Amino acid sequence: MQWAPRPVETAAAAVGALIAVALAVSSDSAGRLLFGIGALCLAALVTADLVLRPRLRADADTVEIRTLAVRRRLPWSAVAGVRVDEHSRYGLPSRTLEVDTGDALVVLGRRSLGADPREVAKELRQLRTEPFR
Repeated sequence: MQWAPRPVETAAAAVGALIAVALAVSSDSAGRLLFGIGALCLAALVTADLVLRPRLRADADTVEIRTLAVRRRLPWSAVAGVRVDEHSRYGLPSRTLEVDTGDALVVLGRRSLGADPREVAKELRQLRTEPFR
């Protein structure tokens, strides 16, 4: 099984970057700066979505995690735990998947996974044959 950002979200970010470039070209100096920064941020997001695909891959034997800071392929025995962190900030619910690799805690959100972190955690727990330590 594997999880990655949804292609439609990546495409929307790419379109947003192109629109920001067009607006930067036709704006005054302050607008060029703001739209230019926005275009760069969106372009970086699109690049990360394409290069770090898939963000999480798992089978019965191994887990592979790809983020900007971490690229690891680990046996399930090296994974200390998988859990979902749920909290509310400014009245908005937020869920993230936390994969504890023993020496690092990898946190992936809904956008990175392209799916609800609760569902991903459930599927990961079904793949793993042994209980977590």
